[in-house]
Amino acid sequence: MAEEKKKRILKPIKDFPLDEYIASGHRACQGCAEVLAVRHVLKAIGPDMVLAMATGCMEIISSPYPFTSWNVPWIHVAFENAAAVGSGVEAGLKALRRKGRIPDKNVTVVAMGGDGGTSDIGFQALSGMFERGHKMIYVCVDNEAYMNTGVQRSSSTPFGASTTTSPAGKARPSGQNTWKKDMTAIAAAHNIPYAATACPSYYSDLMRKVRRAAEVEGPAYLHVLSVCPTGWRVPPQTSIKYGALAVDSGVFPLYEVDHGVWKLSRKPKNLKPVTEYLKGQGRFRHLDEGMIALIQERVIANWERLLKLCEATGDKPAQSGSES
Repeated sequence: MAEEKKKRILKPIKDFPLDEYIASGHRACQGCAEVLAVRHVLKAIGPDMVLAMATGCMEIISSPYPFTSWNVPWIHVAFENAAAVGSGVEAGLKALRRKGRIPDKNVTVVAMGGDGGTSDIGFQALSGMFERGHKMIYVCVDNEAYMNTGVQRSSSTPFGASTTTSPAGKARPSGQNTWKKDMTAIAAAHNIPYAATACPSYYSDLMRKVRRAAEVEGPAYLHVLSVCPTGWRVPPQTSIKYGALAVDSGVFPLYEVDHGVWKLSRKPKNLKPVTEYLKGQGRFRHLDEGMIALIQERVIANWERLLKLCEATGDKPAQSGSES
């Protein structure tokens, strides 16, 4: 049974799963790329899973009492402890299998939280999950602020974004004045088997990485950029466009760290200027040329550092200009 499950998980993306594990009729905003990311994550794993989800947008939109949108076993947990609860589920299933009380088959345990529940108040539990070596996947769906409670800044909010708690104005011309926390590199620094970035704008790359995360022995971390039209102040129909621009400008590069080897998943022939990504987003409309130049400089520096990490660990990525 476990071997059959493994083969099903690893089948090619061309056999796109048609089953839905989060039902339509949920209450996500129009154009929400976060629920799209969740949908693809679940499709990549399949029905044999348990999901522990922190309080946040995805919990609110999917479980208004007495209804649920979930077609898999799902646990709503507090804002800060999705990784801890997922760890308990993984350990409990292992014990029950060992005692012969449940079938010996592969059940993928997933913990999921937003950027606030991951990089801020959930970081302690997440680090503990990595350190203990639980075989499970943690997915951060990152819309770059506490969107569910009114668009407050988080440590994942990028420099220059205006939020309700980092508003742009005379006292703070840039809005957010700190740089986005690099959670994927922090996860990789725990020496876990697998860590990766992904974006639903490149869905086949996202699903491939989910399947790789389910395959490895030990903890895996996926950081998924999830455009939020409400908080980013963009039209709902542009979510996929802005996700792709984030990737192709180098603002949010797609890569994976597989057993210590850094690999670029997508390498544009030429990075798009960050202005193409920033323009049209209401949260960045206050930026002047000097601030945009500063962001561009930072993006290039981060991109070059990533290339060096890939080269140093043996990866030689090919240039690509289309969906991977």
